[in-house]
This record gives sequence, structure tokens and C-alpha cells, in this order.
Amino acid sequence: MNTELLLLFSVTVLPLICAPGPGMLFIASQAVSEGTSAGLRATLGVVLGYVVHSLMVVVGLAATVASFPMLFALIRWIGIFYLLFLAFKLIRSALQPHGIAACDQRRRNQLMSGFLTSLLNPKGMLIYVAVLPQFIDQKGDVTLQAITLSAAFIFWCGVVYLILSITFSRLGGRSLSERGKRLADGAAGGLILLAAGFMAAAHG
Repeated sequence: MNTELLLLFSVTVLPLICAPGPGMLFIASQAVSEGTSAGLRATLGVVLGYVVHSLMVVVGLAATVASFPMLFALIRWIGIFYLLFLAFKLIRSALQPHGIAACDQRRRNQLMSGFLTSLLNPKGMLIYVAVLPQFIDQKGDVTLQAITLSAAFIFWCGVVYLILSITFSRLGGRSLSERGKRLADGAAGGLILLAAGFMAAAHG
């Protein structure tokens, strides 16, 4: 794959990565609530979810999922309910007097929650199915090209989400008082509710 085509692919997917979505909003919620390290764990989880998506593309599973609307919708609604569950936990923590103590278990689950947030978001699969094939030369090694383009997509996701984690962590994090922490948890819960709304509003 030539450099020019790879750069064109990067320019194409960067706006899609930067557009607000469930993964981005989940990372922002964790960074606001728990600080940079939490945002980075959430980022790693989200990126790992995209790695699974890329592997699914290589073996053709993503196209299969996208071809069956009922299966596609089922995955989307599982993701929506999972995000609603996370939002409920955050908002409940914000309403409790000792919300800070409740953060320990959540901190351990940030990587897995980020992973499930991106894995259960079929819009990520659509990026691979709808955009990635446009940059593949059928006369070349299709598998190698798919892996290369997927790696580029995951790289840019990591860069954008890393910047997002650092930026949003400055709005909250460990330095907050208990009242501030509860407000941050409430804001984080609101962001995840917004992420669930994005997924619910998605079609196809």
C-alpha cells in the first residue's frame, strides 16, 4: 500500500474519529470523574474493542453482522442498555454522601467497560465495512491491506482519545473535593447517557 493512499485514508477517518460517539463520551466521562489514568484505561479498553472489530473485518464477520439487520439491532441495544447501566451507577454514586469510596471498583473496571462500550457499538463495524474497502486494491493482498488500514484507524483513535483523556482530566480528577467528585460523577453519568442516546439514535 502506497503512502499517499494511507494518508488519504487517515484524512478520511479522522473526522469520523473526532465526531462525538459512545467511545469518546465514555472516555470523557471517566477522565472527568477519575482523572488522566482513568481516561487512559478507558482509552485502552475502547481501542482494544476496535482491535476486535478489525479482526472481525479480516475474517469477514463484520460484513455478516451488517447484512443481518436484526442481529445488528440486537448488538446495538445490548450496548445501549450497558451504557445506561454504567450511567445509573455513576449517577447513584453522585447522589450518595460517600461517592468517593464507591470509585474503587469502578476504577478496576474502566478498561473492561471501555472495551465493551466500543465492542457493542456496531457503528464502529460500519466504519470498517463502509469506508475501509474503498481504499483496498482488489489486485493486491487484500488481507494485508485490511490489516494496514485497520492499524492506521486504531492508531489515530489512540492519538485522538489520548488527547481527549488529558484534556478532560483537567476538568476533574483526584484533586476534587468530595462535593466536586460527586458533581464530576454526575457529569460523567450525563455524558454516558448522551452516549447511549447516540447509539439509540443510530440507524442501520
